Amino acid sequence: MAALAKLLRIATVCALLSAFGTTAVFASDDRPYHFGFKKSRNGSPATIDEEGFKPVIDQYGAIFRKDDSRKVLYLTFDNGYENGYTARILDVLKEKRVPAVFFVTGHYIESQPELLKRMADEGHLIGNHSWSHPDMTQISDERITKELSQVKERVEVVTGQKEMLYLRPPRGIFSERTLAVSRNLGYTNVFWSVAYVDWDVKKQNGWKHAYDKVTSQLHPGAVLLLHAISSDNAGAMGAIIDYARQQGYEFKRLDETG
Repeated sequence: MAALAKLLRIATVCALLSAFGTTAVFASDDRPYHFGFKKSRNGSPATIDEEGFKPVIDQYGAIFRKDDSRKVLYLTFDNGYENGYTARILDVLKEKRVPAVFFVTGHYIESQPELLKRMADEGHLIGNHSWSHPDMTQISDERITKELSQVKERVEVVTGQKEMLYLRPPRGIFSERTLAVSRNLGYTNVFWSVAYVDWDVKKQNGWKHAYDKVTSQLHPGAVLLLHAISSDNAGAMGAIIDYARQQGYEFKRLDETG
């Protein structure tokens, strides 16, 4: 009888898993990863070879850097909220004719429609940073879909941008499941190969700090992650661009080829 009861329990669990799918009970492929990388030194490519998640990144076509045979840089910003510096950054990008991708949240869309429209009008891409900035490994497939769809739909209403190709997972937390779900929705997950601690608005150290941190990590094919809430970044933006060009780099949008 004990054996029969055990079999019945197993059958019940299997039935529940079949009924609710991975949206209710996450499978083993939902182990969370926190993106990290080995920084570039002296122009050598940044790497993720020692981080443990490279096979998953490669399998799902996620980006952390691009072609390392060409001196091209890809500038990206995370915009979760506005701190008064995005307009200054946009001024510099316009003056220097540099494109970027701005990854935005629902809060940013709702609170800053004029800046959002300006981004699109001036030739920048707007990417998805989720509606409410959750850890996506802790929410269901349906919730992920809703988070991303809300951003895409609202951005189209505000700016007219119909396509949304790129996603930056909040806090750089991801899993095989979240990469699979978002890829099925048409997204390429975008991580980074140049970054520094720039998001703490209480620990800003002046434009030269940002300049040194960014320029010391430049390498061919680099995807730069910066936060537009940083006064340091706003102050250093022009100098960073000028230095990069002096070193033979050019800036392109993530969707540009050739």
